[in-house]
Amino acid sequence: MSGEKSWHEDETFWKETLPVLFPDSRVQQAKQEIEQLLSLAGIPAGATVLDLCCGVGRHALELARRGYRVTGVDRTQAYLDLAAAAAGTESLSIELVREDMREFRRDESYEAVINLFTSFGYFEDPRDDQRVVNNIYASLRPGGVLVMQLMSKEVLARIFRPRDWYEQDGLLVLEERKVRQSWTWIESRWTLISEGRRVDLDLSHRLYAASELTLLLRDRGFQTAAAYGDFDGSCYDERANRLVIVARKA
Repeated sequence: MSGEKSWHEDETFWKETLPVLFPDSRVQQAKQEIEQLLSLAGIPAGATVLDLCCGVGRHALELARRGYRVTGVDRTQAYLDLAAAAAGTESLSIELVREDMREFRRDESYEAVINLFTSFGYFEDPRDDQRVVNNIYASLRPGGVLVMQLMSKEVLARIFRPRDWYEQDGLLVLEERKVRQSWTWIESRWTLISEGRRVDLDLSHRLYAASELTLLLRDRGFQTAAAYGDFDGSCYDERANRLVIVARKA
């Protein structure tokens, strides 16, 4: 229906899934992830970094702790508020901007852009993904680097389960998944049950193979685009945990 909000534009979705997406254990992982990411991408100390789709700011906060000049961009105000509160508690300086990734662009402003935790490919029209890549490329300074991390088509195919469930801090989470459009799209339904309350949420996103995503970046003009199996720089092979892309602008 024209004008109907997509799942990723619904503030209720992000509010309800906050404890699922960002439990304490995942927030604590940010320190090691950033340490490995900085080494893998060769981001210099004190660089200007854009965290695109920063969520609650777990990576942006860790970068700021290390002296990086950070801009965090997200479209969910509640997440930005949490990031701002955490930054204030630690007296960290972070610029936080509420904006859609299809619109945010600051020409040649950043030495690095990070886009992590499968925060790419939400849009039904693939031209919107191209818009995001165009914005990232334009926002990077010459020689700047992009780091992306997402669940790829190859990794998902290896570990795919049509349904799953687990309990997390008293919250029961049930997930149902369907692959669509010849392995280019995945649809999921999350059912969250806690203290007799049930919430059903639908989400979907595009699936990229490593070759497809690196080609998209190279076509835009990135000089190099390498694929890894994790932030530790491991090979992107049949044992990969996630797809990590490191792409550099000439």
